[in-house]
Amino acid sequence: MNSLSALQDDRVIAVVRAPRIPDAAELCAALAAGGITWTEFTYTTPDVTKHLRRAAQAGWRVGVGTVLTAEQAERGVAAGASFLVTPGCRPEVAVAARAAGVPVVLGALTPTEVAHAVDLGAAAVKIFPARAFGPGYFKDLRGPYPDVPLVASGGVNAGNAAEFLGQGALAVCAGTDVVPPEAVAAGDWAEITRRARVFTEACPARVRAT
Repeated sequence: MNSLSALQDDRVIAVVRAPRIPDAAELCAALAAGGITWTEFTYTTPDVTKHLRRAAQAGWRVGVGTVLTAEQAERGVAAGASFLVTPGCRPEVAVAARAAGVPVVLGALTPTEVAHAVDLGAAAVKIFPARAFGPGYFKDLRGPYPDVPLVASGGVNAGNAAEFLGQGALAVCAGTDVVPPEAVAAGDWAEITRRARVFTEACPARVRAT
């Protein structure tokens, strides 16, 4: 499975869930101006493939999330997604990702689910919801899985992101703390840039596990 090696340096994925996106490319530009260059558009957003296509054609690095089926995976890749994200272990999505040659981040929570995601060929494993056990859980998981790239998702904000990274997460997902649905729908790009900058400044690139 293709890797997500660049994520080790960038550390943050913005996860967009909004009822309306006026211009996906402008949204990605606003996030990049604040230091976030990975954007995940989710299948819970209307017309997600249209937004993926618009952003990808503008040259932004975008992925598609909340992928539950192989058909969704294939549509996302066709629209320009360069990575796939699932909320849980989805074997058929892993197969579709492998066939398309794109990395997949499979969702998991328990140690058993992490092992399953690795067996399915996940390029990284998304621990969701991260808030359920907190940053210390990532240090615990690093014991049996020292080489598995873990991504913290769910309940991560500028106040706790550095702790998740410091306890062993490869990267964190920034949701409504950076891309609140109302700001996205209003096209308030300046506000999103401000929020992205606050978030990234709280996530120094060289945080190390303790």
